[in-house]
Amino acid sequence: MTVIEFPTSDKATGDDLRDQVRDAARRARGASAELAQATRGAKDALLQDMADELVKRAPEILEANERDVAAARESGMTEALIDRLILSTGRVEAMADGLRTVAGLPDPVGEVLRGQVLPNGVQLRQVRVPLGVVGIVYEGRPNVTVDAAGLTLKSGNAVLLRGSSSAESSNTALVWILRDVVARHGLPMDAVQLLPCHDRASVHHLITARGLVDVVIPRGGAGLISAVVEQSTVPAIETGVGNCHVYVDSSADLDMALRILLNSKARRPSVCNSAETFLVHADIAEEFLPRAIAELSEAGVTVHGDEQVVAAGGPNVVPATDEDWDTEYLSLDIAAAVVESLPAAVEHIREHGSGHTEAIVTSDFRASQQFTAQVDAAAVMVNASTAFTDGGEFGMGAEIGISTQKLHSRGPMGLPELTSTKWLAFGDGHVRPGSAPAKPGS
Repeated sequence: MTVIEFPTSDKATGDDLRDQVRDAARRARGASAELAQATRGAKDALLQDMADELVKRAPEILEANERDVAAARESGMTEALIDRLILSTGRVEAMADGLRTVAGLPDPVGEVLRGQVLPNGVQLRQVRVPLGVVGIVYEGRPNVTVDAAGLTLKSGNAVLLRGSSSAESSNTALVWILRDVVARHGLPMDAVQLLPCHDRASVHHLITARGLVDVVIPRGGAGLISAVVEQSTVPAIETGVGNCHVYVDSSADLDMALRILLNSKARRPSVCNSAETFLVHADIAEEFLPRAIAELSEAGVTVHGDEQVVAAGGPNVVPATDEDWDTEYLSLDIAAAVVESLPAAVEHIREHGSGHTEAIVTSDFRASQQFTAQVDAAAVMVNASTAFTDGGEFGMGAEIGISTQKLHSRGPMGLPELTSTKWLAFGDGHVRPGSAPAKPGS
């Protein structure tokens, strides 16, 4: 099968690379102005055709992905990260289904959020409008390429995708297919662009293209997110670092707690909504810990425990270090501690949590109310797995990321979160009363 190469030079360096990124941003800005006027019908048809084309051309996507995976294994990449990178027929179909889901969602553009008629007769409306040009910086997850393109296009935005070099072949194939469909629909191809990925300077040029890029969203590990947020002159949305906790309260149904803990940790450990720490109330620790350790061990999970957890014994238990409480493992590892009370659990989460997702397992309504009121996170689960913090599970279709900050959005970011607002005022020759300007010489 012929290898598809995206028509952009990834060999540029220095000023050439800067110019290449800024030129892409300028083209994206022009595309965004046109896309902002597209009807819902036009955008939905585009996404449906994109989904069909991905499935149709899945063999070439998988061939490209095989090259990425082979190179990753040769370089010594961990299996947890390879799990993020690897595609299959099922994962390609899931990406296509995500596009179809987004196509079926209401279009946020033009939605009237509030309005009124002023006493003077001027009519005011606040409506949703696209952000404009959205830059996405992400690591080795090719599905982000499709999710980001679908959500930004549906919300009327152009997107600049800066993926990882580890997924270069996969992203190239995907973006080529998406751009091909965009062109067939008579919309500007530059609404979807893939930026050079071999030189980290391309990230710097993207996040400092103020005036050309309206917002940048980093998706990946703590280092990537921190670097983008701290160095960007473009407004940035902090997303994704997930030091998520499961707290098993004294009143918990222990069978339920085991199911939730295992699903939160072992379902897919390489994603940001995976649990990285579990806390157990001291009153049930003696009964719960041996069962939890045995079940986690059977699932291949290593438990990094405090003294009481280690004393409980069992396979795959190692002493926790101070660093373990703040670690986003993204692997089959979990930290564990015994706490004396619910307030102690809340205090531990306040000190070590990342504001992503926190869960409590309890049969006590007051305990659940106290936990949800006192824990400060984008999502708080009661008797449910942390894995539910996901745009698809929340009915948003795909998500652009999970914001852990409080402005401009928080939690899974779907279509409405990819818009801003505009005030519209309708008058009939209205002028604002006030003092007349002073006459010259007066």
